[in-house]
Amino acid sequence: MSSPRKLVDIAVNLTDDMFRGFYNGKSAHQPDLSAVMSRACAAGVERVLATVGSAADIGPTAALIADLEAQRSSGATLPRLYYTVGVHPTRCGEFEHETRPEVHLESLRATILAAPAGSVRAIGEFGLDYDRLQFCSKEMQLKYFELQFALAEETRLPLFLHMRAAAADFIDVVRRNRHRFERGVVHSFTGTLDEARGILDLGLDIGLNGCSLKMKENIDVARELPLDRLHLETDAPWCDIRSTHESGKLISTTWPAVDKKKWAVDKCVKGRNEPCHVLQVAEVIAKLKGVSVDEVAEA
Repeated sequence: MSSPRKLVDIAVNLTDDMFRGFYNGKSAHQPDLSAVMSRACAAGVERVLATVGSAADIGPTAALIADLEAQRSSGATLPRLYYTVGVHPTRCGEFEHETRPEVHLESLRATILAAPAGSVRAIGEFGLDYDRLQFCSKEMQLKYFELQFALAEETRLPLFLHMRAAAADFIDVVRRNRHRFERGVVHSFTGTLDEARGILDLGLDIGLNGCSLKMKENIDVARELPLDRLHLETDAPWCDIRSTHESGKLISTTWPAVDKKKWAVDKCVKGRNEPCHVLQVAEVIAKLKGVSVDEVAEA
């Protein structure tokens, strides 16, 4: 008898309002994170990494995980949950908002050290995002991308990285700081094959989700990437695989879904990605590589 599939979703935005039933500031249904996680577990998701993008996200993320872990300890069938600590490039202005950058960095470090053992699994989400310079300038992003390597160097935690339209600068910064970390992943990768090879050459892995598999050119890149350097993710509630996407024709598993106004606890919400859908990402990769989903999960 084969053992249960063991999928890992390395990117979920656990504190997003959609999991509380709010869409564009309006309440559509009751909070359903427990049901979402139960559905993930039924799909074979064993572990989930919740991504943190600002200091303000840390407390709420940790509280949600503590609540879900308490439910799991009481018998609920849920995945194990962990989280990251870091500052997203579009929010890195917080290093200058209320105190000096080094004081804010020390606060992040203290938060990591004070967290329950094993609960913080990576430094991030941090990196560069030149598609959204309206939030933080290029100069500010570069400064605080480099600064956060200190957290990885001191904690020896892996990196959880963000890169959008910034490959040359991103690779330059990582190369300059390569001695300060052991391993890491560039999540939600949507770049070219040359950019992917540059990332892999630095010893970093690559995370793929629905946004990574949207267009034919994305599919062509994913097909060429080494399976043992790939990580599966949803970036839920965003980055779902849709029928109009190039990857939509490669999925085998779907879940009943309803409009948010017709919410039901045993159904997905249309347009809202969930950790269970990481199985679809695995199915796409399996088709591209000519292997089984179990082989993808085990890679």
